[in-house]
Amino acid sequence: MSDATTNGIRVQVTTKYLPERSSPRESEYWFAYFIRISNVGGETAQLLSRHWVITNSDGEAEEVRGDGVIGEQPVLTPGTFYTYNSYCHLKTPVGTMHGEYTMVTPGGDAFEARIAPFTLAVPNALN
Repeated sequence: MSDATTNGIRVQVTTKYLPERSSPRESEYWFAYFIRISNVGGETAQLLSRHWVITNSDGEAEEVRGDGVIGEQPVLTPGTFYTYNSYCHLKTPVGTMHGEYTMVTPGGDAFEARIAPFTLAVPNALN
């Protein structure tokens, strides 16, 4: 599990390999990742954008940037949380992801909420 807190925004990530969507013979490995973003601080913040760095075990990295998450830009008041899940595919059975969410407070102060690195791995691939 990945877990990081930046300026009162806590980001937790868990993952799951999806064998039914994967095709190892074609070097196609699919993973689901589940995100929980919690406001554990004292100030409201809105998620504006995301930035991911996805790296496979061959060392090839891909960067993904975009507005919001799954088409939304959630506002997190103190004590609330937002959850979503999404998907990632790799051409290797093991990889990593990390990144950040750009957040903004009602006063206009922007900051990057860190998403700590996490591993995407086919079960038993990391013996």
